[in-house]
Amino acid sequence: MLLQQIVSGLAMGSIYALVAVGFVLIYKSTEVTNFAQGEFMMVGAFIAFTCINFFSIPFLPALAITLIFMFFFGVVVERIVIRPLVGEEAVAIVLATIGLGILVRSIAGMIWGYDTYQFKSGITDYPVRLGALSISSVHLWIIGITLALIIVLYFFFSRTKMGISMEATSQNQLAAFLMGIGVNTVFSRIWAISAVVAAVGGVLITPIHFLNYNMGFIGLRAFPAAVLGGFGSIPGAILGGVIIGVSESLAGVYLPRGFKDVFAWIILFVVLMIRPKGIFGIQERKRV
Repeated sequence: MLLQQIVSGLAMGSIYALVAVGFVLIYKSTEVTNFAQGEFMMVGAFIAFTCINFFSIPFLPALAITLIFMFFFGVVVERIVIRPLVGEEAVAIVLATIGLGILVRSIAGMIWGYDTYQFKSGITDYPVRLGALSISSVHLWIIGITLALIIVLYFFFSRTKMGISMEATSQNQLAAFLMGIGVNTVFSRIWAISAVVAAVGGVLITPIHFLNYNMGFIGLRAFPAAVLGGFGSIPGAILGGVIIGVSESLAGVYLPRGFKDVFAWIILFVVLMIRPKGIFGIQERKRV
């Protein structure tokens, strides 16, 4: 029972990790907190759902269409919503992302309705037995695909020219600009990649969660994961997602009813009391 709950928590934690990585990618490069990240996940799930259930497109081509759509969706959001606000107060940009999330959620409700749907994804669920332990194959698929995507992102940011330019921009925007890096282009690509990562999370979560216009609120649970690990740290976001996912799974079984929904915030509060910058956060010092 305990091991099953841990595996279940790892699966949900993998989803949190993907959404949290999206938070961190955008924040590292642009210092913007995108509170519409959960809605990006929801849109990606609905695009895949539409391709498969309405147009009878096989899962893998539908996934490819979804990721391409979300890439351009991220670019459009950055150019239309975020770029005009560059130079404004941070609170204005945060409010813009909150408003964007509300708008996207409302449009999704008008397009797909307000019902809860069953998403027939390409992931088949069957029990995997390890001795006396029975684990859902869906949970293993979610964990495996998340690990694979994280490895791809690592090599992208550390080995490719585009990834290195994005990493350089996240470290120092002015220096990157002076070295000839197109900072605005980098920002668009960062938003695009974050939207793609969120869409993968949306497709992965549908076999174990509901699919409706409100599923973007899952992003609010991923936000503590990003903060927990240190808001500028991708490894921290991944670890934070795993900690939140496993803790919620165990809290749902071993703690009184209702604790599961708030346990992520309890953990965040405790950790920030000890390490205000998060687990992997670095205290910045500025000379005045």
